[in-house]
Amino acid sequence: MTTKRKLQNQDFARVFEDIATLLQARGDSVFKTRAYSRAADAIGNLQFDLATASEEELRKLPGFGDAIVTKVQELAETGELQFFEKLKAEMPAGILEITQVPGVGPKTAMRAAQELGIDSREALQASIESGEFESLPRISNKVAQNILRHLKSRISQGQRVPIGQALPEAERVMSALQDAVNGIRNLTCAGSLRRHRETIGDIDMLCSADDPEAVMEAFTTLPMVRDVMSKGATKSMVVMDSGLQFDLRVIPDEAFAATLLYFTGSKEHGIRLRDRANKRGLSLNEYGAKNIETDELEEFASEEAIYERLDLPYIPPEIREDTGEIDLAEQGELPRLITAEDVRGDLHSHTDWTDGRFSMEEMAEAAKEAGFEYLVVTDHSKSATVAGGLSVEKLAEHNEAVRELDKKLSGIRLLTGTEMDILADGSMDYPDDALAELDVVLGSIHSQMDQDEKTMTARIISAMENENLDIVAHLTTRRIGRRAPVDLDFDAICRVAVETGTLLEINTSTQRLDLKDTHIRRAMDLGVMFSLGTDSHRIHQFVDLRYGIGMARRGWCTPDRVVNTLPHAAFLKFLSTPKPERYAFMESYDHKS
Repeated sequence: MTTKRKLQNQDFARVFEDIATLLQARGDSVFKTRAYSRAADAIGNLQFDLATASEEELRKLPGFGDAIVTKVQELAETGELQFFEKLKAEMPAGILEITQVPGVGPKTAMRAAQELGIDSREALQASIESGEFESLPRISNKVAQNILRHLKSRISQGQRVPIGQALPEAERVMSALQDAVNGIRNLTCAGSLRRHRETIGDIDMLCSADDPEAVMEAFTTLPMVRDVMSKGATKSMVVMDSGLQFDLRVIPDEAFAATLLYFTGSKEHGIRLRDRANKRGLSLNEYGAKNIETDELEEFASEEAIYERLDLPYIPPEIREDTGEIDLAEQGELPRLITAEDVRGDLHSHTDWTDGRFSMEEMAEAAKEAGFEYLVVTDHSKSATVAGGLSVEKLAEHNEAVRELDKKLSGIRLLTGTEMDILADGSMDYPDDALAELDVVLGSIHSQMDQDEKTMTARIISAMENENLDIVAHLTTRRIGRRAPVDLDFDAICRVAVETGTLLEINTSTQRLDLKDTHIRRAMDLGVMFSLGTDSHRIHQFVDLRYGIGMARRGWCTPDRVVNTLPHAAFLKFLSTPKPERYAFMESYDHKS
């Protein structure tokens, strides 16, 4: 029997954004349209599960009046929204699909559907190629051809790629650009990539240079450029062979800090800063801060100087989302967010004993090269047959191999471990006596992921109540863009984690990033302690720690809440502490020493 999937926050946001698009296409009032668009934006920044929120919690959200609250409740209860279904039925087919193409707004999409019968991207492409599309108002040949380029490059609004793809691609492009032209300065990324969002749309890059036109020429002729969308003296837009769109702006040195702040976003954070500036007689823009009375422009050498001018400490890019950071900064209570330099060890790795690709020694040396002081070797348990999971007897051999190699290595310490399957009923994949022999036990869900919320929650809680389970790894099991998270009661799991002294993993694999940022922040609020694990199966994957650090920072995570910020000796003391007392150990440890 299949059970109805609980809607995730992104499902609610998508419905409200689609409603706003359809209302705009139909010509409804701008106020009505904005109400749904703003609701979608608000949902995207929530730190709690909208599907289980109470009416009281809903009404506290900005812009959530009777109409929005009622629709959220209907969606949560039934999985559908009759208002939305009726609206879609009244509109020509394909409106939502073709409005995802840059250059095609809701009203243009409506006319295209009504007058030309365009109901899909394919039909849109055919209409442009035949010249028919240009019969619509305000559609010149240039506009039509730009839309066609977007179609052919498969770029659409809302089409985003994981940061694990976007960041290496951005680094590849920046390296090529620096090699191609002299005199380029301050080359960096802005936008959602700098804020370290888990998925990225277009990539915004900024730089300074003595010869902006030379930079534009070099940028638009890089070997990896597939298509030049636009080229100007100081701004160009291209599509790379990866399919990603890059926008590059060359900024005068004196305006660079203000422009970087402006294009980093988020939009909501920027609005709050501009409001704050206005109260101080300033108009904050991408060039600096203009005195409202004298019209004199004040320029800044750094983002820090801009925040200081607004009577605020520097706010890290990862938390510039208008979710309380400005208020806390004003009060001097911004937390010191975790950094990669705080992390001493990696608690999740695999070798060729199971589904890893490299030997135990090769993985250990790579971990040392990446800067880790210690590494837990956590090959799979016996039920993970596809991964070549270890039998109880083979696990004992694995433990011995880890200990023997630890004696021979210098510069890094190895600990024994396992990534053990949490079985469907919440029981352990290994007997307790085998688990007791290990330094670290990770528990993971790898099977029967379609269990309903109640069953899955009970399954994980049962595992956490076992004294040998140290960490729940990649709790929601999601794979970004490929597999939805399992249904579970996140708050209930967090409460039991605190009660039992169980850690929740922040898995830094680019495919997972599990826990995600909103989960981390909610877990922080509930008192949870974490581990960071790269889940490395290959020697080059230890550097993926940076992605998990980005998620942790977006979740407002501090180093004192992450167990592998402890030095090796302190980490061993943590492990030797009875499990229910481990959170107290972390709270009492002097993390500044």
